[in-house]
Amino acid sequence: MASIVVAGDTSGTVTLAAPSVAGTTTLTLPTANGTVITTGSSGQSIPKAALPTGSVLQVQQSTSTTSFSTSSSTLVDSGISASFTPLYSSSKVLITVISTVNPSSQGAGFALYRGTTQIFSPMPNDGSGFYGVYQNIIAQTPLTYLDSPATTSSTTYRLYFASRSGTTSYIGGAITQFVFMEIAA
Repeated sequence: MASIVVAGDTSGTVTLAAPSVAGTTTLTLPTANGTVITTGSSGQSIPKAALPTGSVLQVQQSTSTTSFSTSSSTLVDSGISASFTPLYSSSKVLITVISTVNPSSQGAGFALYRGTTQIFSPMPNDGSGFYGVYQNIIAQTPLTYLDSPATTSSTTYRLYFASRSGTTSYIGGAITQFVFMEIAA
């Protein structure tokens, strides 16, 4: 096995050993100054901009104890919100929101907004546009959405809420949890 030995600046040596393979293997070094990062090296990390598509760039969690009730049959801002700042404008943001809902006997509806723009509503496709719990049962709002905010500015995500047939429904009160996962695109 052929190898190249390089003397250290002050002492010691670095040995570059060729692998035992048939054929030709080429290792191209970058033209820029820097440090070669090896797997498992302590104190070293790969720059986030160099991570491949689909890599998780950051994860943040935010909680709210805001409670809100309404008898409006039109979606209104519940005041339950959280902000997230993406690292790159090309990133996707996977958003998960879990909040407690206590709908009236007629049901309730909710939607996720980015700023003042509705981006997702997990309502049933039955034409009602309202959450499918109709018996005053306290439930969770498992809401997951993959957003493309196309910005590196702080972005506020809000829960909007409505009650069916003018009866009062409630959302929040217990802890509402927002989880943001930025994905390299």
